[in-house]
Parts: sequence; structure tokens; C-alpha cells
Amino acid sequence: MVNSINFLLLFSLLVFAPFCHCKKKVGGYLYPQFYDDSCPKVEEIVKSIVAKAVTKEPRMAASLLRLHFHDCFVKGCDASVLLDSSGTIISEKRSNPNRNSARGFEVIDEIKSALEKECPHTVSCADILTLAARDSTVLTGGPSWGVPLGRRDSLGASISGSNNNIPAPNNTFQTILTKFKLKGLNIVDLVALSGSHTIGDSRCTSFRQRLYNQTGNGKSDFTLDQNYAAQLRTQCPRSGGDQNLFVLDFVTPVKFDNYYFQNLLANKGLLSSDEILLTKNQVSAALVKKYAESNDLFFEQFAKSMVRLGNITPLTGSRGEIRKHCRKINT
Repeated sequence: MVNSINFLLLFSLLVFAPFCHCKKKVGGYLYPQFYDDSCPKVEEIVKSIVAKAVTKEPRMAASLLRLHFHDCFVKGCDASVLLDSSGTIISEKRSNPNRNSARGFEVIDEIKSALEKECPHTVSCADILTLAARDSTVLTGGPSWGVPLGRRDSLGASISGSNNNIPAPNNTFQTILTKFKLKGLNIVDLVALSGSHTIGDSRCTSFRQRLYNQTGNGKSDFTLDQNYAAQLRTQCPRSGGDQNLFVLDFVTPVKFDNYYFQNLLANKGLLSSDEILLTKNQVSAALVKKYAESNDLFFEQFAKSMVRLGNITPLTGSRGEIRKHCRKINT
């Protein structure tokens, strides 16, 4: 009898250990309390520096959110996007999705420097990126969520992964959905996370084809409101002006809300990858309408999908390392 009780006790410990919210550092699991003992001020420090950066330049919130997304979609959420080229490493910053557009690296550097002073060699750059993305959302009026922590940093980068895995503005709906599914995300995550385009800017080069030659016939995209298209053409010419910036949400460009989805319903989504959520798939179109109707519903799902995004193949336990400087691996 005693042996069977011991067996049941052992069995329950093995089965339920992954769901434990205790502070013990269990290798392989992310949980919000990971730094409670080793660096209790981590969230406070990250938030204060992000707040300072966003106050100085509101656009930075979208840039930090995008940096986390572009990190996770390559090799998982491992801070590979932060590495500069050196030795055998070719930086992901040179890839098509990041070149001349990925930004916010200096803010991450400042956070890392502050955390190295507070608790040396403890907090990973990958966790900093994840926390900065959450804080950027909250600071612009979006939802908050508990961020599971305990990621470690990669020992390398993948420029090919950055070029191939990150959804592009001119990808087809099916290509984008496939890229999400390969990362363990679904169509609900795709639509909700696209809602991050409620803040931030895009370059002329990312949507020019919609204005002049969407289907190869020399005409603009018929799914784009023509008055809106005419307005965009004034600052995004057929050639030149590649880096000219345009707000993704022209109604509330620096406020995190559901106007992005309302704009889609009015055929005023800036990128092709935005508009196809409404025009190419019935399930995604229904979700666009739901989120356009309810800001609360969008916020609730966005928070859930951001946690799922942050859980893409993290390095945990003894894999990877805790970088001293986010731009280079430890020597």
C-alpha cells in the first residue's frame, strides 16, 4: 500500500511539474516569475527605459514590437536578430525584411547595460526583447499580459532564415499563413498579430506595387480605396522615395487600438498583406470584422497570441548563453 502511494505521488509530480508556477528554475519551461529571485527589478528597469524611448519618439514602440516578431520568426525567440556581423556570423540585420528598416537596437543596448549593472550575467537579450514588446504595446494604449521568461540567447544568426521565414508585404495569403503554421501559430494568431499594424510606419517600397502595378497590368490594386491610393501616390512615386514613411493606421497612428481592422473594412489597409486578410480568406475576414467591432476582443486575443509568439522554440536550460552584450556572442 505504501509503495503504491509513493508511486502515485511520484507519478503526480512527474505529470504536473510542467504546470508548476513555483519559483524553482525548471529547465525547459518559461514562466513569469523566472527572475523573481535573481533579478527582481527586471520588469521595472525594462519598462522605464522603453517608456523613456517611446516618449522621445512614439514610433519606437512599433519598432520594438516588430523587432521581437522578426526575431522569433527566424530561429525562435533567441535574440539572433540583435547580433552584428563578426567572425562566421552574418547579421540578420542585412536581410531584406530588416535592411534599412529594423530599428530600436540602441534601446535594447541601453536596457541590457542597465540590467548588467543591476544583476550581471542574468537576464537574456531574448527576454529583454519579449518584455520590451509587451511594454511598447501597453505604453501606446494596448493590452498587458504576463510574459513567460527564461529564454537564453543564440550563438548564431540566420540571414537565410530572416529572408525566407518572415512574412513579406507582397506575400500571398497562403504563403503568410504557411509561414505562421510552420512556427506553430494559426490563422487566429495571424489576424490578431497583424493588428500590431495599428501603430508604426511603412516605407513606400513596401506597398508601391499596390499603387501602380498590383497584378502586372499597370493598374493599382482594385481592393484599395482609390481616393486613399491617390493620396498615397503624392508621396510614393513610381520611382524614387523608397524610404518615404507612411503611417500604417492613418486614423490613430500612435495609439494601439482596433482602428487597423476598421480601416481594412473601408479598403484602407496600407499593405497588401493587410488587405488580403479581408479579401482572400473567409475565416480571416470574419476575424477582421469581429476585431473591428470589439476592441476588447482584439486586445484579449492579441495578448494570447503574443504569448504564443514568444514561445516559439526558445533556448532554455543550458542551451545557448546569456550574452553580456546583445550585439555579440560571449568570448
